[in-house]
Amino acid sequence: MAFITRCYRNIADRLLRTLGVLLLVALTAAAHAGSIEPKRGTLVAGEDGSTLLSGEFVIDLGPRLEEAVSRGVPLYFNFEFELTRSRWWWSNELVATRTATYRLAYTALTRQYRLTTGNLHRNFSTLDEALRVLSRFVDLQIAERGVLKIGETYAAGMRMTLDRNQLPKPLQVDAIANRDWQMESRVMRWNYVATPPSPAPQSAPTGEFKP
Repeated sequence: MAFITRCYRNIADRLLRTLGVLLLVALTAAAHAGSIEPKRGTLVAGEDGSTLLSGEFVIDLGPRLEEAVSRGVPLYFNFEFELTRSRWWWSNELVATRTATYRLAYTALTRQYRLTTGNLHRNFSTLDEALRVLSRFVDLQIAERGVLKIGETYAAGMRMTLDRNQLPKPLQVDAIANRDWQMESRVMRWNYVATPPSPAPQSAPTGEFKP
């Protein structure tokens, strides 16, 4: 009887140790998973009366995506912005939208990272430099002069996501179940009261990358 009891205890101890290792692996994987978090978003009236958006995200690719892009797998990021006005008699009015797609890739021949949006592109020596520029934007025109009414309140929202649909086909299958490929920021929301045009042009910080 004592022998059987010791066997059960040994088996239980081994199971607990195994579960502990699995839990540690899971927590470690979760801690190293990539993420995108919105940091700030602001709207201002430009010198010409248009509405301009500036903002910043905190982008951490995590080991899995960093390795993928360093091996030549291009990553695509989608930026989305929406501005609405509340209407008590109907659904909210969509006032303005802005979208942009960014391509981040590594070129082994030049040993540089390239960030592309539309017909624009820039090269960087390191991945950190490329991500720093990808995460920040300034003075993006959201609406032309006269679209927003001075003094009215508008609801703004923005986010950035990794576009898994543009990954190579074999990786798309893995991305369905693997959270390392599932990078999507929460939607950052804030209210903006439309103001008159700024008396002076907005000065863009260095290192910004406008689409």
